[in-house]
Amino acid sequence: MADRASAAHYRRLTLHTALALLSALLLLFLFPNFDFHWLAPIALTPLLIALARTPIAWQRFAIAWAAGIFYWFFLCNWIQFVLEVHGGMGRWGGWASFALFAVLKGLHMAVFGWLAGFLINRSYAILTVAALWTGLERTHATFGFTWLDLGNAGINMSLPLRLAPFVGVYGLSFVFAMLSAGLALVVLRRPRIQLAPLFVLPLLWLLPVIPEDVHGTQKALMVQPNVDPETTWTPTTQDQTEHDLVTLSNLAPAPIVIWPELPAPLYYYSDPDVHRDAVNIARTHGYFLFETVAYTADNHPLNSAVLLGPDGNEIGRYDKIDLVPFGEYVPPVFSFVNRVTQEAGDFVPGEAIKVLPAGAQKLGVFICYEAAFPDLVRQFVAAGADVLVNLSNDGYFGHTPARAQHLLIARMRAVENRRFLIRSTNDGLSAVVDPAGKIVQHLPAFRQMAEIIRYANIRETTFYTIGGDWFAWGCLVVSVGLCLWQQLLANRYRAFVQNRQI
Repeated sequence: MADRASAAHYRRLTLHTALALLSALLLLFLFPNFDFHWLAPIALTPLLIALARTPIAWQRFAIAWAAGIFYWFFLCNWIQFVLEVHGGMGRWGGWASFALFAVLKGLHMAVFGWLAGFLINRSYAILTVAALWTGLERTHATFGFTWLDLGNAGINMSLPLRLAPFVGVYGLSFVFAMLSAGLALVVLRRPRIQLAPLFVLPLLWLLPVIPEDVHGTQKALMVQPNVDPETTWTPTTQDQTEHDLVTLSNLAPAPIVIWPELPAPLYYYSDPDVHRDAVNIARTHGYFLFETVAYTADNHPLNSAVLLGPDGNEIGRYDKIDLVPFGEYVPPVFSFVNRVTQEAGDFVPGEAIKVLPAGAQKLGVFICYEAAFPDLVRQFVAAGADVLVNLSNDGYFGHTPARAQHLLIARMRAVENRRFLIRSTNDGLSAVVDPAGKIVQHLPAFRQMAEIIRYANIRETTFYTIGGDWFAWGCLVVSVGLCLWQQLLANRYRAFVQNRQI
């Protein structure tokens, strides 16, 4: 009899693990290169069914951890490519480091699995499970690495997207998690009254429609130099790269020229030739925005965006605040990992949001991976930016899906803040995104070229721009608080039963 019970328990645990892994697979299918975004409302359902049928906390933790490892391993396998090809770690070193990354990132989903078990079997499961998922999503940015949120799958869904200007991408995550929880309750044959929270979703129709067809009235020359990140830099290759950049910058007249983040040793502050070329471009066109390495007073490198004015003088500089793990700094737990950058030391983060004024317009310029931080980007708009500019070098991604994923993430920042977003990259995907998150102009990837782009300056601010992530943090506080309360009640009940038995 004991053997039969043990075998049945093993089969149940295996089934529940398979359900958790199915959710991880569905989450992967939401994003490039698959783009099955219509799966977003059901992606978490298999995992929630498994959690509801797994009463033991450590088992919930384990099966959700397995799902988290699976998800991050296949979503971000481009990290292995970066570590192997550009980080100099070799194949096995790259895979070993990346595997450790996936194990650590999987802990977020493990915590969700552990805590959701306190909520999924309650009458208020739909709201609280959605709140828990949403709140834990917000912690990714706080604890080292954030990438695609569940809500990013809704960038082309006009109805749930109406939430973005109010509560950011996390509002869409909440809606999709609610729908997944509702379907899980149906499969589990819970009382229909528990589905009542879903009836608030039609209220989305009452939210303002996100304005579309906003036409560009401003223009700029966006340069895509297509510099190979594996170039061996010699005086000859450096001179040729500078020559190509200057030539591209003079292909057409425009009030402002924009260069992307570059994988090239072109240092405005320390190389007289680069400094001269930059000043000439600014004087020729009017304004020149570019990325370069700057230095702190004690000679630590900064990844910086610099704006020059019509007289060739520096108007302002923004120093990147959120650095790329493994690329610009190494998290302490990965201290053995080589850096992608060839700087003598780790980059150090900037300390302040800076809006760069180009005549009557104000540029909110953020660099590369910072597009993944909703709260950071909204601060540029809150500080007065009327157009967003993302300077990026996605060359280190190779031909992996990370390029399309990065653009997908950036598009949501335009909707949250109701701004045009100019995304200038080294070799693609360079694009202009309108305030509705639509790509209205793009440059072909892996081509050296420059093109006149059009955009508009917008002054109005959204509720999300002003309020920030209050919704996501509130979800975390409420959901975790309820988990603790449920555990406290359970402990008191067990103590009461034990006392009665005595």
